[in-house]
Amino acid sequence: MKVTFLPSGKQIEVKAGVTLLQASRLAGISIPTRCGGKAGCMMCKVEVPGGEGCHLSKPGRAERNKLGAWVDQGTRLACQATVQGSVTVQVPEDKLKAAIRKQLERQAEEDNLW
Repeated sequence: MKVTFLPSGKQIEVKAGVTLLQASRLAGISIPTRCGGKAGCMMCKVEVPGGEGCHLSKPGRAERNKLGAWVDQGTRLACQATVQGSVTVQVPEDKLKAAIRKQLERQAEEDNLW
């Protein structure tokens, strides 16, 4: 089964039952976590677009308790959701990288004004 991570577009082949967090590590994608994969910190939230959620395990009690209504909107905990079929997931951009990217974009806009 293929897991595609956005925005990088990196893909990896994994067996059924592998968590998205495990797949991300195998693919070299950084998804932060503090709880060691026990659904305790909510740092590993990912978005599953459209109908792709059916390619993941159903949310368990711990994941539902943590995410609440977000589960129904396509948010999953990478440490809990296991791959059941090929799936694409959106990994949130690291906050520091996002800040640097925005600063570089502003600088490029300023440079174009001159």
